[in-house]
Amino acid sequence: MLAIAVLAAGKGTRMKSDLPKVLQPLAGATLVERVMASTGTLKPERMLLIVGHQAEKVEAALKDHPSGPQFVLQQPQNGTGHAVQQLLEPLADFDGDLLVLNGDVPLLRSETLDALLGNHRKTGAAVTLLTAHLENPTGYGRVFLKADGSVREIIEHRDCNEEQRKNSLINAGIYCFHWPRLKQVLPKLSADNDQGELYLTDTVSLLGDAGHQVVQDLSEITGINNRSQLAQCEGMLQERLRSHWMAEGVSFIDPASCTLSEDTRFGRDVIIEPQSHFRGNNTIGDGCKIGPGSLVQDCVIESDVHVVLSMLNGAKVSSGCRIGPYAHLRPQALLGKGVRIGNFVEVKKSQLGEGSKVNHLSYIGDAELGSRVNVGAGTITANYDGISKHRTVIGDGSKTGANSVLVAPINLGRNVTVGAGSTLTKDVPDGALALGRARQLLKQGWSTPPS
Repeated sequence: MLAIAVLAAGKGTRMKSDLPKVLQPLAGATLVERVMASTGTLKPERMLLIVGHQAEKVEAALKDHPSGPQFVLQQPQNGTGHAVQQLLEPLADFDGDLLVLNGDVPLLRSETLDALLGNHRKTGAAVTLLTAHLENPTGYGRVFLKADGSVREIIEHRDCNEEQRKNSLINAGIYCFHWPRLKQVLPKLSADNDQGELYLTDTVSLLGDAGHQVVQDLSEITGINNRSQLAQCEGMLQERLRSHWMAEGVSFIDPASCTLSEDTRFGRDVIIEPQSHFRGNNTIGDGCKIGPGSLVQDCVIESDVHVVLSMLNGAKVSSGCRIGPYAHLRPQALLGKGVRIGNFVEVKKSQLGEGSKVNHLSYIGDAELGSRVNVGAGTITANYDGISKHRTVIGDGSKTGANSVLVAPINLGRNVTVGAGSTLTKDVPDGALALGRARQLLKQGWSTPPS
């Protein structure tokens, strides 16, 4: 059996934020969500979040999390040992292992935690902790080993003497405990130290049977205390994501200028041009070319689609489409195969059939266009009457002239031609020419009166 406790009670004063530190965003998810996601393969029986500062905000943000977390209040916050002491009651009848994680260490890989738990159970130690060798270990607790390689004790940096501070083996703050043994020593913790707090690290010497596992990728144990460290973690995570997808057959022309979400999936032979960004849940098909200067969020894009200098949000784009420059696809824009969306075109909650074109300066909202529709420059579907939205339907093979306004609700049949400059308010049958503009007046000999 496994329980996981995430320490999420800290104030995060150095973040200078109204948000609790663990709710700070990192590549589309909060820090604590990333920590919890790293445990997904472990399948714990219990997930406990130890909350304190702005506990109500943390609970509100995570109450519907799929792991079904149990919130445990630490009040006041008097150190990591005090935090884990709060588990004595909720885990009174628990008889398994306890994995303790920090809510502000978001880059841990699930493989690392799998190995830590496996090593802990294989050795039967009372506690197994994650350690690392640092060239500059300043600020970290030092881990001191026995002759057999097991852990003797951990001494916090503030409490080390000069000789002890030369030790480069540090405590990463990730622990796997045998809970029945841990709960016996938790009440024995003392605050007799430089900070006057109860240290969880003191349980190591009290338990007397401690092992450790050295982490190789130091980025995994990077903690976040300020905005600068948050930005550094963002950079590390983005580098990790880009490296993964380049190994899977995606080309980034200028990798450092592009950012990804973890829920974006790419096919092969995709080319990502500079300054292109992906947010939310995206699927990008084989042979697509995205960018430069494009933002794609929560979209499904099929194969061989080209997007340049455009914003796509909540759209579904079929294969062979060409989008941009300066196009905006809003939620529920559904493009059929080979659709062309040109410069300064906005599409919202509309379906465009195969081969249709909206090339210039147009707004298509709450509309259904058939196949091979040609929308002239400056065409507007006037979908809002001030109270409600209404729908425009345009049949296969129809075309609108430049600067047309279609006042919804309106239905244009197949192979309809709309004359340039027309404002239409009534349905048009198949094969008709529709004109809805004022007669041109011409007054000869007209000149501007002198001023």
